[in-house]
Amino acid sequence: MLCLGGSFNPIHHGHLICARAVAEAAGFNRVLLIPSSQPPHKRLNGDIASAEHRLAMCRAAIDADDFFDVSDIELRRNGPSYTIETVRQLKASGWGKVHWLIGADMVEILPKWHEPQALMAEAQFVVMARPGWGLDWEKMPGEFRHLQKSVMAAPLLAISATEVRRRVAEGKSIRYLVPEGVRKYIEEKGLYR
Repeated sequence: MLCLGGSFNPIHHGHLICARAVAEAAGFNRVLLIPSSQPPHKRLNGDIASAEHRLAMCRAAIDADDFFDVSDIELRRNGPSYTIETVRQLKASGWGKVHWLIGADMVEILPKWHEPQALMAEAQFVVMARPGWGLDWEKMPGEFRHLQKSVMAAPLLAISATEVRRRVAEGKSIRYLVPEGVRKYIEEKGLYR
């Protein structure tokens, strides 16, 4: 199983399509979505839905799709949602190896994540890159350069959670940008208005 963590504020088709494409290309038969409780790199403000809403939207997004599953592991902890803590918790619960999917845009800041050296030792990363993405690997710290061998191509989709939230705030349709269950949930709960 391949893990994909994120704020998912909200989850959209880009997350799901890209995660499936990369997982299948890398030989995984399932993806575990792990919404963060308190994303350490994002301020908790009116622009971010509560962790419970984001978890519910993830569940609504994958309804009846057995390729995906959702975990509330980070919502059961207090404080910032650090990936290293999630990896350690998964291993303590019996996972032998933890494979973690990250977007290529996160690779450059990976050395600034919480306990980055420990994270590199305890998780196996798969890097999801969009067409045209590039990184000067020589500028990366040495212990992170091996990730270049873990880069997998993802489809180029121009969908972002920021755009989804903006459209909701402006009263515009988000149909076809998010799964229908997510669209209905956002509407019913009055999120992002």
